[in-house]
Order: sequence, then C-alpha cells, then structure tokens
Amino acid sequence: MYRTFKCVLIMAFIGVLCAYATPSFQDVLDVPAIISPLAEKSLLNGIVWAGKRLVSVGQRGNIIYSDDKGTSWTQAVVPVSSDLVAVCFPTAQKGWAVGHDGVVLHSTDGGVTWVKQFDGYAAAKVMQSYYTEHPPAGEKGAHVMNEVNRFVQEGPDKPFLDVWFGDENNGFIVGAFNLIFHTADGGQTWVPWFDRTDNPDSLHLYAVKCIGQDIYIVGEHGLIMRFDTTTEMFRRLETPYQGTYFGITGNDRVVVVFGMRGNTYRSTDRGASWHKIETGVPVGLTGATVAEGGQIILVSQAGNVLVSKDNGTSFSMTNVDAAFSAAAVVALDGEDIVVVGPGGVQVQKIK
Repeated sequence: MYRTFKCVLIMAFIGVLCAYATPSFQDVLDVPAIISPLAEKSLLNGIVWAGKRLVSVGQRGNIIYSDDKGTSWTQAVVPVSSDLVAVCFPTAQKGWAVGHDGVVLHSTDGGVTWVKQFDGYAAAKVMQSYYTEHPPAGEKGAHVMNEVNRFVQEGPDKPFLDVWFGDENNGFIVGAFNLIFHTADGGQTWVPWFDRTDNPDSLHLYAVKCIGQDIYIVGEHGLIMRFDTTTEMFRRLETPYQGTYFGITGNDRVVVVFGMRGNTYRSTDRGASWHKIETGVPVGLTGATVAEGGQIILVSQAGNVLVSKDNGTSFSMTNVDAAFSAAAVVALDGEDIVVVGPGGVQVQKIK
C-alpha cells in the first residue's frame, strides 16, 4: 500500500513538472511578430514600392519599411509570426502580404501596421462552403472536391506564395497545390478559383502578375497560364521548358519568364510562342524588376544581377559592389537597386 501511495505521489510530481516544463502550444497565426533591431538583417522574401515608400516582408512575420530609399528601415507592427513570402501595394496606402499557414495580411497605412485578413483555417471553410454550394461539373468537379477535402483534412499548412492586386479592390492570391483565391472587394471576401485553372496536376503556383493587358500565373513543370477574360479561366500556354518558373516580368511589348538553373524565356505574342534567352547563369533566377528607363533586371540566388536594355532579347551580367543572394529586387532612381534575401536587405549600385 505504501509503495502504491508513493508511486501515485511520484507520478503526480512528474505531472506537475511536465506541466511547467512544457510550454503550451502557440499558433503562429495568433502570435505577433517580435520587434527586433536585427529585422533588416533577417531573411526577407519580397519587396515592393508603396508610393514613395519601400516595404519588404520575410521570416516570422517580419515586415520592414523605408522612406529614404533603403538607407534606413523601420519594423512594422504585425499580428502574426508566420513566414511571409510576397507583398503587393496597388496604391500608396493599401497593400497585402501573403505567406505560410495560408496567411493574408492587409495594411491601410502604407505598411506601418497590418491586420490579418485571411488564413488557412478560413480558407478551408470558404473552399468547403463554396464548392458545396457550387459543385463543379464532370470529372474536373470530382478532382476539385478531392483537393478541397484534402486541404480541409490537412489543416492550414499550405502557403500562399504570391499576391497581385490591380487596384484596391480586385486581386488574386496563389500558392501551393493550385491554391488560388480572388477578391473583388479588397479582401473582405475571398472566392476560391480551383476550378478556373488549367492545372489538373495541382502544380504549385509561384507567381501571379499583370504584364501588359494580361494576367499570368507561373509555376512548376513549365506551367504558364494566362487569364482568358471571355471564359474567366486561367488557360495553360505551351512552353519549351518543363522545369519550375519562379517569376514573370515584362512590359506592353514583351513577357519574360524565369526560373531554375537560369532558364529564361521571352514572348512577344502574349505567350503564343516562347524563345529561350541565354543568361549564362546556372542557378535559380528568383526576382525581377523593370527600371524607370525600361531596363529589365533579373537577380539570382547566387547574387547575380542581369540587365536587359533591349526588352529581354538579351541579358548582360553586371558588376555589383558585392554578391548578395537574392529573393526579390526593386529598382531605385538611376542605376541603384534594392535587393532582399537570406541576408536581409542591401542597396546595390549597378556598375
């Protein structure tokens, strides 16, 4: 009896110790980003202009902004600590950032403060509700419902990888396994568009962007889709490359896609045909920007900076002060660029 009582006491004591030693689970969607003096040196994944302000997003909910063209940075107030991947500001004040756990953040003050507008939990509920009320027809409908059910069961572990807004109301968010939602009211409501993509294998969608008058999406296995305004569908375009495209850039005359191992392709007919551009870079091209003078600039994960002055017909390697592994880039006035990546942020002068 004594031994039994002693065992009970020991087990109770161990239970108390475990209760105090094991921290309770905290969902990163509910934990604000930590304010840190090293914010501008941490991993950053995206950067854009918000009017005359630069805004960059990155790891653990880190968002920083600069009002002096990248010379100094201030960390924003962010309600989540999920990793952020991309950011878009269609106006100087209103912007959106997306990332892991299906998070979508919204700012109405130029990136100084943010609110959570959407996340993986809400996305699952919206998908399930929407497709229960609007089941797609035929074989594609069965595929969509299978994907929706899988998403609901697996929880909010799928990231949104890019965001694009044409104005303060209309935009798209895209991500892993064909994740795509559209909003026409500034993100107050999001509508799933799983059934509106020509992507039967549910390939990852890495970037969405408007080039000229068309909206394009690029992703895995050579996936390039262009929005068809007549059918309101993203239709797949044939491409000579079967590897991953990380991004897309261009202007009214040309569309340029880029991705793994320096692969870059150019189209002058809205994606009907593509021509390979030799870059001389054997590593992934991860970011692009178009300078005020019209130059198309590409950056790589190894710190390469490529510049085209002929609408993407050719790219030349340019010298920079120091190679800086890049995830994204924006152009400043003149010949300066701001690059973000694993090492934080750096202003570079193109030589």
